[in-house]
Amino acid sequence: MANPYVGILVNDSLYAGIPLGNTQYEAIPYYDEAGKHYGVTPCYFRLQDVQIDKMKVHAYVQEGRCFELKWLDLPKVIHNRAIYLDHASYQKLEEWTKRGVILFNRWNRYSKLRIHDLLMKNDSIRPHLPGTYPATLKNMKIMMSTYDSLIIKPTNSSIGRGVMKMDRRVRSWTLIYPASMKISNRIWRTVSFRHYLPLTLRRKIQSKTYMIQQRLPLATFDGRPFDLRISVQRGASGEWGITGMVAKVASRELFLTNVAQGGELQTLPHILTTEYPHLNQEDVLHQITDFSLRIARHLSTELPYLADIGLDVGITCYGFPLFIECNGKDQRYSFLNANMQEIWKATYFNPIAYAKFLLDGGIPPL
Repeated sequence: MANPYVGILVNDSLYAGIPLGNTQYEAIPYYDEAGKHYGVTPCYFRLQDVQIDKMKVHAYVQEGRCFELKWLDLPKVIHNRAIYLDHASYQKLEEWTKRGVILFNRWNRYSKLRIHDLLMKNDSIRPHLPGTYPATLKNMKIMMSTYDSLIIKPTNSSIGRGVMKMDRRVRSWTLIYPASMKISNRIWRTVSFRHYLPLTLRRKIQSKTYMIQQRLPLATFDGRPFDLRISVQRGASGEWGITGMVAKVASRELFLTNVAQGGELQTLPHILTTEYPHLNQEDVLHQITDFSLRIARHLSTELPYLADIGLDVGITCYGFPLFIECNGKDQRYSFLNANMQEIWKATYFNPIAYAKFLLDGGIPPL
């Protein structure tokens, strides 16, 4: 009997690279290796490749060393690795679900404000959250009277794009902001002001949805703040688990820890040994693990079909975890760049293991 298919929903650029073996940071071979391990066959397709009225899909399947396009029955279980932001796409994905398809991580781009509001409902998570409001002119004044350092960021951007910082000086404030929203931006501008918000800031928050947050008191490494990228995934048992974590250290020139913005990768044990030898490493790791799992479990009660997320979590110099943000489509490549090969591989194996769990009739625990 042939192995059942597991669908991997991908975007156009990744799809185009599959037959060429050029899928950038998405390690397609690991999905196929995981498929052999768990007794399933991954197939790769886009939203437009599905004929939902016939429950068929035109998908890439690995045959030997090559990928071939085949017409297949639409798989019963699909892992979403694409991002769709328009309502029409959402409606199509909803139709798949109505027809009995299990599509996990069905919607994977949530507003940062929405995630914050959902987490605020949980009493045990709330103390770990930064003060956060929509970035209106009124809220800006409130936050400026409450905190000495603020972060302003778009609610729907990623990889540090568009993030700004404001710091209180003795008699003024300083705003640091990027010259453009491009990932490749390397030009940062600074403006000082006293009473009135700079025109560039007012224009930004009035033309696009931003949020304003208390700047968290992050622990430092070599004098630079760091946070953690934590892969939290459901696996073979259907339970949430921590696949791995890697520390991202801000560059000396910038406040952002994102690798795309010049951040440096380290392991947490190395940082704790070097900078915080007085902290019990086992206790700190336990706190971070427990906190991350609480976030995943809570969000999965609010967001259906959640199964694979990347959390950005900081710690204070005392080891207390602090929530920064949740990524519904974890890029995973931080583990590759940090030479954490086995963890990087595991981030691909776990979704396939979870798909097999669902194919076998498993019901994910809350």
